[in-house]
This record gives sequence, structure tokens and C-alpha cells, in this order.
Amino acid sequence: MLKDFFPNVIPEDLWEATLETLYMTIISVIGTLILGIILGLLLFLTDRGNLWKNSFINFLTATFVNVFRAIPFIILILLLFPFTDFLIGTIRGWEAALPALIIGAGPFYARLVEIGLKEVDKGVIEAAKSMGAKSHTIIFKVLLPESMPALISGLTVTGIALIGYTAIAGVIGAGGLGSLAYLQGFQRRDFDVILACTILIIIIVFIFQFIGDLLSKAIDKR
Repeated sequence: MLKDFFPNVIPEDLWEATLETLYMTIISVIGTLILGIILGLLLFLTDRGNLWKNSFINFLTATFVNVFRAIPFIILILLLFPFTDFLIGTIRGWEAALPALIIGAGPFYARLVEIGLKEVDKGVIEAAKSMGAKSHTIIFKVLLPESMPALISGLTVTGIALIGYTAIAGVIGAGGLGSLAYLQGFQRRDFDVILACTILIIIIVFIFQFIGDLLSKAIDKR
């Protein structure tokens, strides 16, 4: 029955490509979470009126974030080839896509983190300060927990964008469903392969969105 609709699809290749896409997405989401929270905290904390007010560091962080948000992902991959080759030892395969995926998505998520932190009630922060709480206590016991629903929602949006990035990376040899759709689908004119890859990417996006919504609702106590 499946062969009738997808005559040119090789199940083993489709399964391998799906796993590569999942690997790229999961690992890059973890890396993006770490990088995005660090950058987002710096943007928030060094801004005027906040704990680490420092206009110079805020300017540098904002510039880094804005520059890397502005570079189209396909160009970013090409720009990072020397760095990727140095770090990973190759510019091909799903592992080689990770630096570009994380550096490409991290600044985007950092802005969402900053927005989430700005939504935290200033009164809660002032109350913690008045009780003598140190900076690290305020960050890890007040700011991050209070903004957690927004952080998870932002990570969900970023993760879905990353799934799209993996497809773009696949076109230049990163593997995954994007590579399969391009090399075996588009170049060979086997459009059933493209359709199969598209369906699987949509399924992955729906699953990711469902998990993100579930976590956000479970954590949000409002």
C-alpha cells in the first residue's frame, strides 16, 4: 500500500534521515537553550535599572545578538565552515551542522528570554533584594523560575524554527530529511520522496509543539 503512494521511497533511508533530523534538533535545542539563556540574562541584567547595569557589556551583547539574528541561515552555515571544520573536523554530516544551528538560533532565543525576564514582576525582585538575596539567588530562585513558562514557550518556537534550519542545512550535506528531500527527491525528480520527507517534518513539528505546550501549561501556575 505504501509503495503505491511512495514508489521511490526507501524505508531504511527515510528512517536514517529522520533520526539524523531528530539528533540535530534535540542537540541543537539543548545548545540553543544554554546559549540563549546566557545571552538573554546578559541582555536583561546589564540593562538600565537592573542588577548588573553596564551599558558597554549590554551594547556588546546586543550587537552580537542582532548581527547573528540578521544573517540568513544558509549564509551563516557557509561563513562558519572554517570554524565548523576546526571544531568538528568536517563540514559534512549532521554533527557538522550543530555549530551553525546553535549559533543561528541562540541569539533568536536570547531575545525571547529577555522578553520573558522583563515580564517578571518587579515587586518580586525588589522583595528578594530587600531580604538580602544575592545576585545568583535572584537569578536562579526568582528570575528564571518566574519566567519559566515564557522560556519554555520561546524554546518551543525556537525549536520549530530549528527543525526548518535542519532542512536547509541538509541541502549542503548535513544529512537529515532536508538532504534526502533534495538529493533523492529534487535532483532525481522523485517528488514522492519530497512529499514523504515533508510529512515527517510536519509530524516532528506537531510533536515538538505538543510537548512544548504541555510543559508550559504544567509549569504555569497562574
